Order: sequence, then structure tokens, then C-alpha cells
Amino acid sequence: MTGFSADWLALREPCDLAARARSADSLALRSLASRLRGAGALRVLDLACGTGANLRALAPQLGGSQQWLLIDHDPALLAALAQHFAAWARAQGFACRTVAEGLRLEGAGWRADVVFRRADLATGLDALPFHAAQLVTASALLDLVSAAWLDALLGQALAANSALLFALTVDGLVEWNEADADDDRIHALFSAHQLSDKGFGPALGTGAPSHVVARLRGPGFTLRQARSDWYIEPSRHAMLDAMVHGMAAAALEQDASAQALVHGWKARRLAAIERTSLRVGHVDVLAVPAQGIAARRSRSHSTSAPIR
Repeated sequence: MTGFSADWLALREPCDLAARARSADSLALRSLASRLRGAGALRVLDLACGTGANLRALAPQLGGSQQWLLIDHDPALLAALAQHFAAWARAQGFACRTVAEGLRLEGAGWRADVVFRRADLATGLDALPFHAAQLVTASALLDLVSAAWLDALLGQALAANSALLFALTVDGLVEWNEADADDDRIHALFSAHQLSDKGFGPALGTGAPSHVVARLRGPGFTLRQARSDWYIEPSRHAMLDAMVHGMAAAALEQDASAQALVHGWKARRLAAIERTSLRVGHVDVLAVPAQGIAARRSRSHSTSAPIR
């Protein structure tokens, strides 16, 4: 899982933030955070953190005192986290300073102490401190992992009685404002490519939202779901360009014999990019322990040190 460039993550972040703003009211995160943290700091374990976009989206929404442990396997992304957070803080008028073990970020009504750790999520779930996390979260991850890996993650969270927030999981919806005759064939190849192994075994792809809901529905958790679709307008030319090139590349990887089909579709899509808009379906899933939040708080560490 080292194939996601900082450039791509930066390009998609505005679309992610807009999508998550639309889902925020349904998830009621500030109320949840208050219930989870009690009198202490909310401890958050962020999986596959990339450039830290999940924290940037969530920390102001969660409010109050927070402690974050950010996990990723890519050393280059981890090395750049402090720079990304400092730039974000300057742009938003937040405070960002280095502390003994990481960073402290602070805005109106919230403060987050942040530490980073490199770990291989494909093989190292058992070594992560789920027991110390009140909220386990990931963004744009579930469609990349296998059913077995996701089940193992859910098992860890259930054992720890942690809440779970999975943001921006693709669900297969792709809508162009202007149809192309070959859209269905390209989308079928692209969807098939999403099921390939991304480092965690055969990926769930667009089946990830239904899989996680099926596993968590019933005893143990209460669920909330909210749509967090991308709406990519013509003004986001670079994002549309990246989507067309990315879908075409994935389609060719899935079927190298489809070159004429793929190149023709890509050429037409790029020629029309100035008048193109695109909706890409995503789902946010929040799972909260049905019972035992108070018990979870009472078992939580009394120390103010961030989880490690």
C-alpha cells in the first residue's frame, strides 16, 4: 500500500471535504465525540492516514480535546505529515506547533495532539492499540481491502468496544452529465479492476459498504449511513482529467485487448472535459457500540499522553 501519491491525495481532498460536509449533519459527530470522551480527551486511531486528510476533515467537527495516532505504511507520506498540517493550519488560521512526541493542532473549540507511526496494516493489525482508542477511523480505505481483512478489523474494534467511522467508501455509482456509448463497458472493466488485490487480498471494491453494514448490523453496534458523493464540476478540470486517465488505465490493466475501446473513450471524454461533470458515489458508515460507551470510558486510560 505505497502506491498513492501525495499529488493525487491533494487533488482529491477538496472533493472529499465537500462530500463529507454533506454527510456531517447525518452523522452528528460532535455529539458522539462528547459521549465517547467523557471528561478526558477523545482518543482516535486513524488507519491509512496518507497526508492526514481524515484528521483535517474530522478534528474541527469532533471538537474538544483529542489525541490522534495516525498509521500508514508509506514512509514518504508520514515524513511529510508535519508539513501538510502546518500548511493547513496557516491557511485556516489554526495553531500548529511541535511537541515532544508529535504535533499539537488547535482551533476554535478543539485541540488535537497528534503522533504518527509506520505500520503495515496488511499484516500488523494485531499490534495496533485498539484497546486505547475510543474511535477508529479510516477514509477511502474499505473498498481496497479484502473481506477477511475487514472482518479482522471489525473483530478488533468490537473486542475493544470502539466506535468506527469509515468515510468515503465507493459504492459503484458513476454518473456523467453527458453519456458516452462506451461508458458501460469502461465502467465494467473499471469495477472489475477494483476487485484486484491492493495488498490486503482480493479487494471488496464497491461491495465494501454492504459488507461492513451486514457485519455490523445487529448486536454490538448501532449504525448510521450517509451519502458522501463526489460532485466534480467542469471547473475542477484537473480532477476530471485524473479520473478519465485513471479509469482508462485501470480498464486497460483489466483487459489489455481493449485498447481501441479504451483509447477511443478516453479521447472523447478528454475532448469534452470543459463541459463535463461527474458524480462518483461514496458512503460514510458510522458504527457505535450499542451498549457500553460509559463502560468504555471508565476503562480508558487516565493519562493525558496520546495513544501509541
